[in-house]
Amino acid sequence: MFDTLSERLSGIFDKLTRRGALSEADVNEAMREVRRALIEADVALDVVRSFTDKVRARAIGADVIRSVTPGQMVVKIVHDQLVEMLGSEAQPIDLNAPAPVAIMMVGLQGSGKTTTSAKIARRLTQQQKLKVLMASLDVRRPAAQEQLRILGQQNSIDTLPIVAGQSPTDIATRAQQAARLGGYDVVILDTAGRTHIDEPLMMEMADIKAIAKPHEILLVADSLTGQDAVNLARSFDERVGITGIVLTRTDGDGRGGAALSMRAVTGKPIKLLGTGEKSDALEDFHPGRVANRILGMGDIVSLVEKAAQNIDMEQAAKAAEKMRKGIFDLDDLADQFRQMEKIGGMSGMLGMMPGVGKIKKQMEGANLDDGMMKRQIAIISSMTKAERRNPDILKASRKKRIAAGSGTKVEEINRLLKMHRQMADMMKAMGKQKGGGMLGKMMGALGGGGMGGGMPPGGMPNINPAELERLAKQMGGAGGMPKGLAGGLGGLPGLGNKLPGFGGGGFPGLPGKKK
Repeated sequence: MFDTLSERLSGIFDKLTRRGALSEADVNEAMREVRRALIEADVALDVVRSFTDKVRARAIGADVIRSVTPGQMVVKIVHDQLVEMLGSEAQPIDLNAPAPVAIMMVGLQGSGKTTTSAKIARRLTQQQKLKVLMASLDVRRPAAQEQLRILGQQNSIDTLPIVAGQSPTDIATRAQQAARLGGYDVVILDTAGRTHIDEPLMMEMADIKAIAKPHEILLVADSLTGQDAVNLARSFDERVGITGIVLTRTDGDGRGGAALSMRAVTGKPIKLLGTGEKSDALEDFHPGRVANRILGMGDIVSLVEKAAQNIDMEQAAKAAEKMRKGIFDLDDLADQFRQMEKIGGMSGMLGMMPGVGKIKKQMEGANLDDGMMKRQIAIISSMTKAERRNPDILKASRKKRIAAGSGTKVEEINRLLKMHRQMADMMKAMGKQKGGGMLGKMMGALGGGGMGGGMPPGGMPNINPAELERLAKQMGGAGGMPKGLAGGLGGLPGLGNKLPGFGGGGFPGLPGKKK
């Protein structure tokens, strides 16, 4: 969602950081460009004005002028101001109330209320082990209640039985009674929406609120609607009194202005981000991490959290032990591919890596897609157990059989085998080295060591393309990537101890997609 804004701001700050000293005129010029970038991103005008005034006041102070790296100091000021504008600290859903805690979902029709209700219920059930009941109060939209029932069935969440002819307030009353009698911890009330804000909608929301007395009233807003989302939040807050915001479709190509404006305009925290259609595509909103993404600093903390949630720790420990012994067969390679898919695939992982935004265009030119991993897994799955354990027995006739079985070509099988050999050699080498060995060098290539997800002292990390290329060659990256990336993603770190299951190794040098 923030790609365009991130690209614009990175270009502005690159000019600043290349200068040895900054004058007041330099800062004013940069702030004019930042102002233009924020307005183009659909940020509310009064928010833009307040933001640039605060940054300018701090950026032309003595602390910046006397700084060893004044350009990077300005970047830090912008980062801190972004965090302040987004809300400073993450505010998760508040469940600190007597059970059953009522959560009321409000918003316009089509914003994703029903899907988001199921996502929140699934999250509370799986992560916090709470007993959740969902109830649809939407009696206008055809099959709305049936949709919630099916989502509940798919995610093993209880839903209130549908009774035809009941009003939304009657359903709310029945849901509260059922939740109390059934010993539920949380009851989620999915209310109806309209295509636009009108008086009947607001009156219905107020009536439901009076009966259900919800502890949380979450506004579900489509991030692609831009400034309209800000007006929507203001209207619902004035009439119903929302306690938080859930932004949906943040994986789309919206300009990000809604996220940057809503907190500042309404004073209400953004609590969750919907990042896709799947039932697990929901993230906590962390202002610091979002600011890092906007400024191209990546989000390693979220990547590690996602890995911890999705990777089988027992399997990861076994894989790490095998790698320490220098054992790395094709089954292990397929397991690594599957684990990478679980945490967002290649594109999802790279999107959270510090500094990767600066080489994004090169990556796009390499035709990297997540379907590539599926093809590699298909190839490995078409092999016999003996072939996966001992790839050396794969001769021409066997390769033809595997190509036919996986719907690929022999050339692709050869590239996969070459990549496996390189990774197996690398695992053996890293297993013998002390103190991190090559992994330590790779970490250093990404700008000064720290991978904690926060901002390094002095500003954004800088990727050194020459160092990346040298390391990738040293690791023997496979072909198909542009020169700047040295034929693979070998130059990027395997995140060592931070990402379980990657065994301290680098990302595989995946072959480029054939055009």
